[in-house]
Amino acid sequence: MFRKTTLALLTGASSLIAVPHHAMAIDAAAQPEPTVIYANQGAPQPPMRTAYVQPQRSNMGGGFIEFLFGDAPSSQGYSPQYQQQPGYYGNRQLPPMDTQQQMIRQQQEAAGDPTQRPFDPRYEKQLVDYSGKEGAGTIVVDTPNKFLYLVQGDGRALRYGIGVGRPGFTWAGTKTISAKKEWPAWTPPPEMLARRPDLPRHMEGGPENPLGARAMYLGSSLYRIHGSNEPWTIGTNVSSGCIRMRNEDVIDLYGRVNVGAKVVVM
Repeated sequence: MFRKTTLALLTGASSLIAVPHHAMAIDAAAQPEPTVIYANQGAPQPPMRTAYVQPQRSNMGGGFIEFLFGDAPSSQGYSPQYQQQPGYYGNRQLPPMDTQQQMIRQQQEAAGDPTQRPFDPRYEKQLVDYSGKEGAGTIVVDTPNKFLYLVQGDGRALRYGIGVGRPGFTWAGTKTISAKKEWPAWTPPPEMLARRPDLPRHMEGGPENPLGARAMYLGSSLYRIHGSNEPWTIGTNVSSGCIRMRNEDVIDLYGRVNVGAKVVVM
């Protein structure tokens, strides 16, 4: 019995090994591109590029014999290596930023968002001592220090923080308030449009208007004391010659002065 069983096993093994290599070996180049298996079969996946690498030839003869006795789970001829598409990382960690990107981000964080800049308490409205020669009801604009004073008399004045002209746009002189307007419309003058052709030709009054909630016109000039929808610019050289205030401050000043009031700009 044992002899017959051994003979049968040897006969089967001989017939297995005797199969010609050209009949059993699988031509790697003729195989279809391997199917990509994703971890999450239910979700749509992005296309992936396949880079093929020629494997090292084994000494097992290839084909079906190598499939049975080789170390690899499959010897189809090529081993696919996948390169992830840019921008798609799933749960993988994003690649680190390069040095230049880090420097740009650090500069942006250092500059900060001007709209989030806290208002400097020095420019809050407050009652202060005043030793100037101007009489009560006069507006005095201290351009270098960015303060506007409304003289009260008896050595006192209300002081407001302001934004003033950029370098080359500051001026000095004495004017009177020729008109007062609530939520004024704005029409940029030709000189400003020549510098900034992107500006609108006309803008109705409202919260988005750069003249803010109130405007007091200075004589026949183009200059005004007006509000602003950019309170973070108070205390800076920012305008084209106008004197800008926070909206709450210009509303307060507007209610305290009349047309004809004297304005001294230093």
